[in-house]
Amino acid sequence: MIYRLLYNLLIHLFSPILLAILYWPKKGKPGFGQRWPEHLGLVPASRQQNPIWLHAVSVGEIIAATPLIKAIKAEQPDLPILVTTTTRTGADLAEKLGDLIEHRYAPLDFPWAVALFLRRMQPRALLIMETELWPNWLHACAKRQLPVMVLNARLSARSANRYKRFHAIFRLLSKNIHHIACQYPADAQRFSDLGVANDKLSVTGSIKFDIDYSAKVRQQGQQLRQQLGCERPIWIAASTHEGEDEQILAAHKQLLTKLPNALLVLVPRHPQRFAQVAELVRQQSLTLVRRTQTTLVIDSQVYLGDTMGELPIMLAAADITFVGGSLIPRGGHNLLEPAALAKPVLTGPSIFNFTDIYQKLLEQNALITVSDTTVLADILITLFTDKPRRLQLGNSALDVVNENKGAINKTLQCMQNFI
Repeated sequence: MIYRLLYNLLIHLFSPILLAILYWPKKGKPGFGQRWPEHLGLVPASRQQNPIWLHAVSVGEIIAATPLIKAIKAEQPDLPILVTTTTRTGADLAEKLGDLIEHRYAPLDFPWAVALFLRRMQPRALLIMETELWPNWLHACAKRQLPVMVLNARLSARSANRYKRFHAIFRLLSKNIHHIACQYPADAQRFSDLGVANDKLSVTGSIKFDIDYSAKVRQQGQQLRQQLGCERPIWIAASTHEGEDEQILAAHKQLLTKLPNALLVLVPRHPQRFAQVAELVRQQSLTLVRRTQTTLVIDSQVYLGDTMGELPIMLAAADITFVGGSLIPRGGHNLLEPAALAKPVLTGPSIFNFTDIYQKLLEQNALITVSDTTVLADILITLFTDKPRRLQLGNSALDVVNENKGAINKTLQCMQNFI
């Protein structure tokens, strides 16, 4: 009790700072519009009766949750699903699921906001993607006897050590969780070492491997490729961050000295940076076309992916893929999205968010790590001039994805047992 009282005191004391971070306007940053009160629990009443509440904080979690949501609806078409996100970019992606779900912004972890949210939405259970644990959420669900499951859960050694230093707080969180479906045995062992009962733990694998791109996505990728030029070398830098785009553009300029007709498809991670990155490309004296432009300039050197939810289409159109967030210390992004399309996967050295996936790809010779701009340019030149090597890398990456599928079926079995 004392820990929860102290926690609630602190979050209310620091609430002006937390709210400023969330709502402070920034050039290019999408706002929440008239929906911002939803973060305070002021949500419209659900159109559905007693939905399953699935929380996916932002873009990465929504991408991982999408095949699971589709599988749930395939098995139980009438089961209502409420999806919450915290970020606007996550919300935009969730909205693309259409009638499969109902979307709301998640309540911030103020006890009164959570209580109001639960009273208005009346969910039957809470599913949390990837260990997004909030004390007041879990306490409020326990008071209402709502089952809580954590899906696709990861617990790194670093996070486990932090929890050990604050073991009483972790016990406060974990006692209100009914089941944790872990990605790997090592994750389950770390939860067990922290005192989670073994009957609350299972190993289901990573849902991220259960990527299944539709024929429509592949067809749209081929159509885009025809528009960009079937004969020219095309590579994509996906989910890039500030401080990384400069390195990507420098590598592309080196590539152009050897392959003058090469095209870079550049897709920043955050939409608020689209205009900034477009200006950066112009400053580098590279010709630019944006995806949102109606007229495509065929001889452009950079194609800026300035839309949300269309990354798979652009990945499908490329010959080689580089996954961003990895040339700077951000920990990387999902390496399996290009792998599932049989594309060669390049990454920088910062991959701590995807260590296990990285290791599986590396063990099967299905990935190349580049340390800097020069190495990236050299690898691109090598792969563009060696098609068999390029195809081998892509096929090996796809094999890794296929060999590790099955997490969704195991997760559905867990849900049937505990919800």
